[in-house]
Amino acid sequence: MALQQTDSLLNGFVERSKEILRDNLVGVYLHGSLVMGCFNPQKSDIDLIIVVDDPISDPVKRAYLDMAVQFNASGPAKGIEMSIVLRKVCKPFVYPTPYELHFSAGHLNWYRDDPDDYIRRMNGTDKDLAAHFTIINKRGRRLYGAQIKDVFAEVSSGDFTDSILYDVEGAAEEITECPMYLTLNLARVLAYKKDGLVLSKKEGGEWALEHLPAEYAPLIKDAMREYSESAEIVYDDILAKRYAEYVISKLTQ
Repeated sequence: MALQQTDSLLNGFVERSKEILRDNLVGVYLHGSLVMGCFNPQKSDIDLIIVVDDPISDPVKRAYLDMAVQFNASGPAKGIEMSIVLRKVCKPFVYPTPYELHFSAGHLNWYRDDPDDYIRRMNGTDKDLAAHFTIINKRGRRLYGAQIKDVFAEVSSGDFTDSILYDVEGAAEEITECPMYLTLNLARVLAYKKDGLVLSKKEGGEWALEHLPAEYAPLIKDAMREYSESAEIVYDDILAKRYAEYVISKLTQ
């Protein structure tokens, strides 16, 4: 998927958002790999936060999800991941952060099989939103609507730390199932803990190669190759588990 195609998809997504949400729409904001310079159509998704003034009705949710599914089909391999949130939880920032609606490619079958159940249950709070809002504040892109600084408050260090630690809970047990993702994610979490850096997965890998013991370099390089080049990698599970245990020990010190 070329960047020109990505821009066309984003423009279409914004226009349909304006049609469906109308005056309730505050803005559409891009975060994730597309704003951090490491987008890979085979390994990345398109990450969006949509902010509204007022709660949205079930019929509007249905229309919006149908639209998201349509654009998801023409997006990158991992599709679109988006959350709709109320402006009042963005500034002042509320944590854990409530959301009105969420969609990702991983939920596609659920929505197709039982859209009413999906709409009824797909709301609540999401700790990941603290990390997403932090990226928007530091490196995000406004696609439409109010300026980022006028919508999103700064996320406290404590809330951001809790959010990113939550994302790697169970990493020592799960790293052999998704080694690329957890290897790089653990690295960027540790980079924040040690140096206060908010990094992409690619940048996290680069930081880890400079700062972590050399024995983990082959694993980190493999993860970076898979992420950047979509290379087929056979991982060393023993090394991966040892790496996860090492990083977690540093995170919990």
